[in-house]
Amino acid sequence: MGFVERSQAGALPPEALRYRSTRLQRVLPVLPLFVVVMGTHIWEWVAGAPSGAEVAGTSGTWAALLFVPLIMNRHFGITLSQSTAIVHNLRRRTIQWAEVQVIRIEYVLGTRTVVIYEADGRRTSLRAPITGFLSWDREFEEKFHKIGRWWLEHRGEDWVPVPPPESWWNAPSAPSGNPFAPPA
Repeated sequence: MGFVERSQAGALPPEALRYRSTRLQRVLPVLPLFVVVMGTHIWEWVAGAPSGAEVAGTSGTWAALLFVPLIMNRHFGITLSQSTAIVHNLRRRTIQWAEVQVIRIEYVLGTRTVVIYEADGRRTSLRAPITGFLSWDREFEEKFHKIGRWWLEHRGEDWVPVPPPESWWNAPSAPSGNPFAPPA
């Protein structure tokens, strides 16, 4: 019976789900800076530059510059809870599922990101999950669909779509839906 109990417990949905940047996505942005720093140190060593306390001091500064982005990027992502989506960007932000109108994938300079649109027109672009040329994530589509399903399951029974706010570029279309149709 222990096996059945464990399998049933595993079937229950988790209370919260967290998506972060992958290890490769955290390392690749720092890699060019690391190559430049190491190349500079090797060049100085080959040229016979003095070593000692001044080199150790600059090495510590460069090491700090390398590790700060690694540490910061580790916290980016999204946490899905029963009632909210907690977005971890430079500033932490909580979005109620009932306020979300749509979750989409948007393309920016060859990178696909997940974007959350709220009822008040606010647009929140997530830093994870994300996928692109140097920030590839094999599970991006799966993560996007999981976020969308989580929203659909937790937005509440009384959720209703809100039309987007009117603006000058939301001009009314032609009556037939054909923009080239003559006026009626």
